[in-house]
Amino acid sequence: MTLPATQADAAVKPPRIGLLDTARGLALIAMASYHFSWDMEFMGYLASGTAETGWLKIYARAIATTFIFIVGISLVLSSMPEVRWPAFWKRFGMIAAGAVVISIATRIAMPNEWIYFGILHCIAVLTLIGIVFLRLPLAVTLIATVVLIAAWLTDNFGTPGLLRSSFFDPRYLAWIGLAVMPERSNDYVPLFPWATPFFAGLSFASIAIRTRLLHRLAAIGTGSWWPARLGRHSLAFYLIHQPVLIAIAYGLSLVVPPQAPDPVATYLRQCNTSCVMQQGEALCHSFCQCTLEKLQAQALFTPLQAGAIDIENDERVQTIAAECSAEAE
Repeated sequence: MTLPATQADAAVKPPRIGLLDTARGLALIAMASYHFSWDMEFMGYLASGTAETGWLKIYARAIATTFIFIVGISLVLSSMPEVRWPAFWKRFGMIAAGAVVISIATRIAMPNEWIYFGILHCIAVLTLIGIVFLRLPLAVTLIATVVLIAAWLTDNFGTPGLLRSSFFDPRYLAWIGLAVMPERSNDYVPLFPWATPFFAGLSFASIAIRTRLLHRLAAIGTGSWWPARLGRHSLAFYLIHQPVLIAIAYGLSLVVPPQAPDPVATYLRQCNTSCVMQQGEALCHSFCQCTLEKLQAQALFTPLQAGAIDIENDERVQTIAAECSAEAE
């Protein structure tokens, strides 16, 4: 008995796609370049909040979207024609172990902003979810993808706060992605909305297998390029690159010390970074400029920057915040 073409294609191991390795390698390089901007900010060469605002914020999200989309594709390809469980659990164990190491290291080094659910944590959980969906009909995966895209559109362009609740703010729930004000972290990649590109990758790869698109992509010969070789060792690169980059930034600071940051620019950037998590950027710009002017007028700005004022409990600061919130709205 002969199988139909689409079933026959799904019953054999997919070809190695050099283009996918290349895309993964380029995403790793882009990620390292973004992380180096964070390191330069940490060492004082860039104003505080630079890496979390403006085009760098968009750049970071584009990198993470690309990388997680590729993870979804790779899970499908590595599970065809059937899941190789020893290899699957080995790979999952390496990712999970890497996530634990990062959490422990950052908890020691940066206790107030430690990484409790970063990109490796997200990939580990999505891998377990994805392997379940690969056992289900493709239609189920497609429906889940459409639902996630609709939820993302609602969250970003629909009714503000419709999908979110402060109930999810604590770290033990913030990983789900429905928090209003999640606790601070230097790498926060919750399941929502980041399951969206992952499921898009699952759907794309599953459709590609059924339409012979994989063979056409495999024919694009980029597998020997150095980004492709790098892309085949993504986990090792991820774990190693940041210690190397921060060591470079630290060494540079010893040779060419950074200039003291402008306190006004630093305040405005930090204020906007905090504000945009709850409000629109236009409103935050007005609010932050208003609070700056009122703090300066009442001679509170300098002691606030020096840490002499408790911003959470000082009634003067709270009054200014309330007044500026009313004016901005």
